[in-house]
Amino acid sequence: MRGLRGRDLVSMGDLSGEEIRTILELAAQIKRERLSRRTHAVLQGRSIALVFEKPSLRTRVTFEVAMHELGGFSVYLGAAEIGLGQRETVGDVARNLSRWVDGIVARTFAHRTVEELASSAQVPVVNALSDREHPCQVLADLLTIQEKFGTFRGVTVAWVGDGNNVCHSLLLGGAKVGLTVRVATPEGYAPDPAIVAAAREEARRTGAEIQLVHRPAEAVRGAHVVYTDVWTSMGQEAEREERRRAFVGFQVNRDLLAASPDALVMHCLPAHRGEEITDEVLDGPQSVVLDQAENRLHAQKALLALLL
Repeated sequence: MRGLRGRDLVSMGDLSGEEIRTILELAAQIKRERLSRRTHAVLQGRSIALVFEKPSLRTRVTFEVAMHELGGFSVYLGAAEIGLGQRETVGDVARNLSRWVDGIVARTFAHRTVEELASSAQVPVVNALSDREHPCQVLADLLTIQEKFGTFRGVTVAWVGDGNNVCHSLLLGGAKVGLTVRVATPEGYAPDPAIVAAAREEARRTGAEIQLVHRPAEAVRGAHVVYTDVWTSMGQEAEREERRRAFVGFQVNRDLLAASPDALVMHCLPAHRGEEITDEVLDGPQSVVLDQAENRLHAQKALLALLL
């Protein structure tokens, strides 16, 4: 799709509903053909820099494998190698990398860091996680939902937990494709009002609904998917005990799922087992968490193929 070539993906807000569907369509095709061992070296000789301030399992492996399978290669740069904003300014890092690689994939603490990389780089910049959004995760989530239900229309996802970065991207991306999203958070942990407002504006155009509540069972009742994430993300460790107290009653367990007994269960991983979700549910027959994890690879292959 010519319209995506050379673009950044800093936020799910950067993509239209049509562009999301294009990425998902290509991801589904790539997934099918990978199963039959067909390869696509569409990025032969291309390279990306993985600029990671945070440790990673799924993000690093899926981006490295994605580039390899597309015929390109990646260079991993951890926090110690660069020292973004300390050893060198974010802008200088972006301008230097732009002379050597064809794209930058950034996993950072501050969303502003990804924005600065994108504004200074001459190559596409992909947000692989920031404190505000996680668009690559949500592309994989949407691919998973599409696989399970064949559509987004009439499908409801209940988000239970913190109104965090994944929640933000889910609200924006879900609204753009017509997915109804209900968010249940404790008081004081709701998603950013500006993102909620943007999602509701998109939902008015697509026929989706965006709902915010404070009782988990209210969000889960009748939902097709129940989605949760850790209550304490990386960088919030000092708040852990306070958050554990605030999120009492928000655990995804068998009792909560009784409000929608047939719902699929999603989690972006890693999980704090026994905290936001029980082992019984995470490892149970309704869980599609490993499908989500696998789909990170396929969604990101499609994204890279279209951007680079």
